[in-house]
Amino acid sequence: MSTPTKTAFQITPKADRVSPEERAALLANPGFGRVFSEHMAVVTYTEGKGWHTPQILPRGPLTLDPAASVLHYAQEIFEGMKAYRAPNGEALLFRPDANARRFRHSAERMAMAQVPEELFLDAVTQLVTIDKDWIPAADVGTLYIRPFMIATEAALGVKPASEFKFLVIACAAGEYFSKDAGPVSVWVEERTVRASRGGTGEAKCGGNYAASLTAQMEAKDHGCHQVLFLDAVERKWIEEMGGMNIVMVFDDGTILTPPLEGTILRGITRDSLLTLARDKGLTVREEPYAIDQLYADAKSGHLKEVFACGTAAVVTPIGTLKSAEGTCVINEGKTGEVTTALRKALCDIQYGRANDAHDWVKRVS
Repeated sequence: MSTPTKTAFQITPKADRVSPEERAALLANPGFGRVFSEHMAVVTYTEGKGWHTPQILPRGPLTLDPAASVLHYAQEIFEGMKAYRAPNGEALLFRPDANARRFRHSAERMAMAQVPEELFLDAVTQLVTIDKDWIPAADVGTLYIRPFMIATEAALGVKPASEFKFLVIACAAGEYFSKDAGPVSVWVEERTVRASRGGTGEAKCGGNYAASLTAQMEAKDHGCHQVLFLDAVERKWIEEMGGMNIVMVFDDGTILTPPLEGTILRGITRDSLLTLARDKGLTVREEPYAIDQLYADAKSGHLKEVFACGTAAVVTPIGTLKSAEGTCVINEGKTGEVTTALRKALCDIQYGRANDAHDWVKRVS
């Protein structure tokens, strides 16, 4: 199914666009989050007027008043999604409607203006259309799309802002983790927490990620790629990683992931993988799982595989869990069969190589 555009964006193309040769060189090995496309979508919200002045502009710096609410009270949310290069060269989006809904829920939690889902989708589609040449070849990567909203009202009083900017930018993206790295190592954080009940854990806001950075630094000091957070009350129950959900696979063919109870982001990749697992006849459980139980199950062999999942990292096997108590090796540090099969099933749909039984993929016409 194609994604029709309905919002009338004023389009100002970049005058001095990058040459095909220079773009090809940049896309050969883009890394992650460094090679940006040439345009951005910008829409303004003013209380009493609503959303107005939708534009596609050359990507460039923003002008903000130093008293802008986002700079002082962190009224900010974002999304992460991708455009994929299909075998026939078409640009594809994966479940963009789910991103639009989650963006709306995040805005509600952060007392921000609601971006209509149609406007969200139109902004993403317009940007991908004008910058579709920045989508790498399928064997290289994707175009990572970052819709976000910031509070721009100039006011130092602590209150919900009345003015906002909704923007969409994009960057060419290779693998989040190196293909040659194999299963990643993860630090189990037992002191600090990412989110607590009644907080903003379920919203995709920058503050959640800022709160995870000290633990990320600690993980790096211990030679780990990522960090795993436990619950805020008992420091016992597995929740999620710094920017990804976590899934366990057992020797009886069941899959388990922590339940969504307000502290864990409702991952679209997570939801898609659980659906595909059920399609394959696997039993899926969304239940609390204690870190000590994980260690015991890994030692006994009952726990066979652990993987992280998210838009940026897709499906990433976890080979080692480290903590102050020691090291736990999963599946002898090897990538498991279920992890491999689920990743392939998901990627084949995202890149238009397999039947899309759930109507997840939208063509950008």
